[in-house]
Amino acid sequence: MRLPRENRRFGRAVPSPAQIRAAIAGEASATAGLKAARRARAVSAAEPPDAAAGLELGSGQDTPDTPVPDPPPPVPRDLTAAAFFDVDNTMVIGASILHFARGLAARKYFTAGDVMGFAWHQVRFRVSGKEHVASVASGREQALSFVAGRETAEIRRLGEEIYDELIADKIWTGTRALAQLHLDAGQQVWLVTATPVELAEIIARRLGLTGALGTVAESEGGKFTGRLVGDILHGTAKAQAVRSLAAREGLDLRRCTAYSDSHNDVPMLSVVGNAVAVNPDQDLREVAKARGWQIRDFRTGRKAAKIGVPSLLGAGAVAGAVAAGMSHRRGA
Repeated sequence: MRLPRENRRFGRAVPSPAQIRAAIAGEASATAGLKAARRARAVSAAEPPDAAAGLELGSGQDTPDTPVPDPPPPVPRDLTAAAFFDVDNTMVIGASILHFARGLAARKYFTAGDVMGFAWHQVRFRVSGKEHVASVASGREQALSFVAGRETAEIRRLGEEIYDELIADKIWTGTRALAQLHLDAGQQVWLVTATPVELAEIIARRLGLTGALGTVAESEGGKFTGRLVGDILHGTAKAQAVRSLAAREGLDLRRCTAYSDSHNDVPMLSVVGNAVAVNPDQDLREVAKARGWQIRDFRTGRKAAKIGVPSLLGAGAVAGAVAAGMSHRRGA
């Protein structure tokens, strides 16, 4: 096959700048996600078990001699299989970054007009099902203008509050049930999203999942520099993040499962052995039918109890709003 002139060098294709950024973004996301997941496990292991309900240590009060049931045996770990879930319209109803943006706007971190701009980008993206180069570039610049100089700890604190206020009740119960099936089988379960990794980690932790792969914004000294590491975790960058994490964790991608609602996630869905279209857009539905992928649509009122476990288990993103939830305008 004849390579494009600009991509021919010594008979091999030369990655484009966009491909290089996607690769860097994927590697950075895997690094950040694994670091956060290991830190969370260490904290959990160090925490003492909760005292029994109604027992106050040192109170001197007698307590009934009630036998304490043995804890259930730990679930045997499946070391080579994992599940990867997109977030927006797959795990969360609507766009997670817009929910965070609404919460920040309510705190006067930026204006209602900013939120409307993010929302319009989301609507246009959902209607067309495609991202355009100029739109992505503009979104990246807008994202960086929001990020620069903001405290990472502040964003995590706000993310916790906003999750409780606006996202906790917007989890698709059917998708959450699918994630639990993987957890019950001893598998890792990861979110993979263009949402900033700090916010994605909050959603993953609150749902009891292993961790999250998300867009990584560079930080120094606890503050965002205003630069992304690579690019937004979108499209091929998601696939790169999954491959990178699988290589580091010793996962067999042929035994892994991925879930998404968007045609833009076909690269991620294609790298695993079992792909599932959840609440799919029209383009993804057509691809799923053509490739024999499973389709799960929770918008039809089907109950999670009726959803079967995928066969292998039994045997984007909004570029312009990526960092909207990570910081606020100066003086807004």
